[in-house]
Amino acid sequence: MKIKRALISVSDKTGVVEFARTLHQAGVEIVSTGGTMKTLKEAGIPVIYVSELTGFPEIMDGRVKTLNPYIHGGILAIRENEAHTKAMRDHNIRGIDLVVVNLYPFRQTVAKPGVTLAEAVENIDIGGPAMIRAAAKNFAYVAVVVNPAKYQKITEELAKNDEISREIRMELAWEAYNHTAEYDAYIARYLAGQLGRGQFPDALHMNYEKVQDLRYGENPHQKAAFYREKYFDGPGVASARQLHGKELSFNNIVDLEAAYAIVNEFSGSAATIIKHTNPCGTGIGADLAAAYAKAYAADPVSAFGGIIGLNREVDKATAEQIANLFAEAVIAPSYDSEALAVLTQKKNVRLLAADFGVSDHAIDIKKVSGGILLQDVDLFDAAPADMKVVTRRAPSAAEAEQLAFAWKVAKHVKSNAIVVAAADATLGVGAGQMNRVGAAAIALTQAGDKAKGAVLASDAFFPFRDTVDAAAKAGISAIIQPGGSVKDEESIQAADEHGLAMIFTGVRHFKH
Repeated sequence: MKIKRALISVSDKTGVVEFARTLHQAGVEIVSTGGTMKTLKEAGIPVIYVSELTGFPEIMDGRVKTLNPYIHGGILAIRENEAHTKAMRDHNIRGIDLVVVNLYPFRQTVAKPGVTLAEAVENIDIGGPAMIRAAAKNFAYVAVVVNPAKYQKITEELAKNDEISREIRMELAWEAYNHTAEYDAYIARYLAGQLGRGQFPDALHMNYEKVQDLRYGENPHQKAAFYREKYFDGPGVASARQLHGKELSFNNIVDLEAAYAIVNEFSGSAATIIKHTNPCGTGIGADLAAAYAKAYAADPVSAFGGIIGLNREVDKATAEQIANLFAEAVIAPSYDSEALAVLTQKKNVRLLAADFGVSDHAIDIKKVSGGILLQDVDLFDAAPADMKVVTRRAPSAAEAEQLAFAWKVAKHVKSNAIVVAAADATLGVGAGQMNRVGAAAIALTQAGDKAKGAVLASDAFFPFRDTVDAAAKAGISAIIQPGGSVKDEESIQAADEHGLAMIFTGVRHFKH
């Protein structure tokens, strides 16, 4: 398709002068509007003002300028349709072969502090989306460019073939419709927020961009890809930088999220080792090396092939411990040069650096057949004032400290979840069992003799006293659980019989 006439009207003027100059040198006539026309004229590029073409001035502060048959007729005409070409001749409409448009900066405007609704509304583009959609619809004859990054590709195509191929025009049309869909989604999201419906709107439009295709999904026979929320720049796994190692797998990314979430709970140095989204070991310590040593010691067998989460810059002492283990990946805020020198000796281990903190995008999404579920991320952190001692014996200060630690970890274990802990480290974790006493049996068996004097956390209430009895038999000294069962009194009575201290938090932490 030979390009004879182009319409250029852009808010983002990155590279537009160079692109327009190339078009002019190739003999392309350029039509433009307000600000873009001024920019091109100042650069010495001949431009036809859109009002000269339409015979009608820009009016209403530029709200109306391109919504005109001389523009849209030139874009939408089917060049091989006799009725269309006759209408063009009868009304003196000339074809427009290339439309170069990007839109008013709505997203950037509403991101500014203190922006008013009126300012936001004035940055809702009307003519731009209309031209983009028209050109994209007529891609058989018209090329549409919405992304300055494509200027070079178009320039090279014209230099090589003196035209733009149908395949590229169709690809540009696909990109154009993605562009306008994304634009409208941001406007809808903003207006939903203005109406107080921002978190869970009546209609949900999400903008995600592909980060990478993955080798496969959870299993080798499943195809998969990783997407990130477009323009997301908050803390988290999606914005992490991979510094070393093999390409990330589907399961790596899922487990990295679990590792990140656990260590992000703690203000002091913390480490965790994840297997299949559950922590096989978690520890906190005076420094990162001490925290990691506790996490590893909790379950050295399960740690093999795990995903490691750390919430401090990785130093040499921690790196040397990690190097003794086969680990799939490590996520941390950063790595000092000595740590990198140690860890990069392992060719395949994936090293990720991530910003830590609570994201403004704290929404949890779960997929079901034909739909999704949205909820707030579980950010509840029980403070001592929120906890209620329900037994005759209150926990000691040391027990209370360990109960708080175990409770934080239990929040990140698949329900039914039981965590046994002591000395700032997990000793046993029972995850994802069909009944709570079964989860307790796993955690207590794993803890073994170390359970004596340790504490136990449960993500949800005990429906019967059997878990309390099992904990007491293993030597547990204190328990933390939400409470709320119709048989709470039986559990409290059991704890009192065994001399255990027990705390109710009033909040459960199911994780499915």
